[in-house]
Amino acid sequence: MAMATLTLTGKCGHHQLHIPSPPEQKLMNFGIVRGSSCKQRSSFWGSFQKLHFAFLSDKRSSTCYRGKQAAQVVVNSIATALSGTPVRSTSILVVGATGTLGRQVVRRALDEGYDVRCLVRPRPAPADFLRDWGATVVNGDLSKPETIPATLVGIHTVIDCATGRPEEPIRTVDWEGKVALIQCAKAMGIQKFVFYSIHNCDKHPEVPLMEIKRCTEKYLQESGLNYTVIRLCGFMQGLIGQYAVPILEEKAVWGTDAPTRIAYMDTQDIARMTLTTIRTEKTDKKFLTFAGPRAWTTAEVINLCERLAGQDARVTTVPVGVLRFTRQLTRLFQWTNDVADRLAFSEVLSSDVVFSTPMVETYSLLGIDPKDTNSLERYLQEYFTSILKKLKELKAQSKQGDFYI
Repeated sequence: MAMATLTLTGKCGHHQLHIPSPPEQKLMNFGIVRGSSCKQRSSFWGSFQKLHFAFLSDKRSSTCYRGKQAAQVVVNSIATALSGTPVRSTSILVVGATGTLGRQVVRRALDEGYDVRCLVRPRPAPADFLRDWGATVVNGDLSKPETIPATLVGIHTVIDCATGRPEEPIRTVDWEGKVALIQCAKAMGIQKFVFYSIHNCDKHPEVPLMEIKRCTEKYLQESGLNYTVIRLCGFMQGLIGQYAVPILEEKAVWGTDAPTRIAYMDTQDIARMTLTTIRTEKTDKKFLTFAGPRAWTTAEVINLCERLAGQDARVTTVPVGVLRFTRQLTRLFQWTNDVADRLAFSEVLSSDVVFSTPMVETYSLLGIDPKDTNSLERYLQEYFTSILKKLKELKAQSKQGDFYI
């Protein structure tokens, strides 16, 4: 039998391992590669001559594999697939698993019995909480395409929650990284790809991130993958640090005079609905928008937080015109271009836009009761009730500690 040599490169050096070179038919049958021609499939197999890796973590034994051990884990997974074992439909890779939305998707998928693998960037503080939950953690970086292929071995569905960090250029992860991920997913025969986008991204080409999301949607459509694009409006969780905490700490709250309305949604609801989409063929190759029950302006959110906190906020209003001017100013310097790109949302805020959409058809498609979706009032009320209760307990303990004998 013909043998293929795999050279895996890592910090521990180079390791050559040999596995049987698979017949063309096995490549097609077991989802290892689904190119449109024999030439493309042969080219893909050739690309496996060199795999780059960091380390793999096995949730069952809580073991981290490095060097040749990690290489062998990857090769064993490939060899298993080539031997005729179909990829399980319950195997999911969550990209960006440590983020606000990603961690909720991981937790929900584990609760529903999925075998979850998490792709996270190498970091000083490991994502131990994901392993504690029962997920498998693999190190990878969308800005380094060579780290991607090994993370996709044995995966049925990819759920892409990743986004670039504030300090890095938007294009690095949100465009170049996503293109690399989609290309690898196509080559590896991934059965379904879920991509999170932004509502109305196709209507605001002047905003770099929204334009990149639109381009990624189009690239995914043309890739030949089975996909579902989920456009989001806003996260309720983001309002805690932006408004709730500053009000409780009597710090300044920053707002704008824009009339923009956003239908915020609980990320737990987004995760629950996402898991429903991957179980039904009705969502294949479709665009869905997830929106909360009601769209809110910044002023309305601040007023709600004031009422639930029982105290007034120190609101500092920034006119949208100032944001727009700041963006133009930062455009003058190359080292502030990334700041200017993020300030581009001021262009959206300056218009009377509504980030919301009717959800009747989406709820019907997914078989979900709208009453099960959390409202912003209920979400913030639960937060303030919990925090205020803890503050009272801490105050009571403080008073008890004032007695001396």
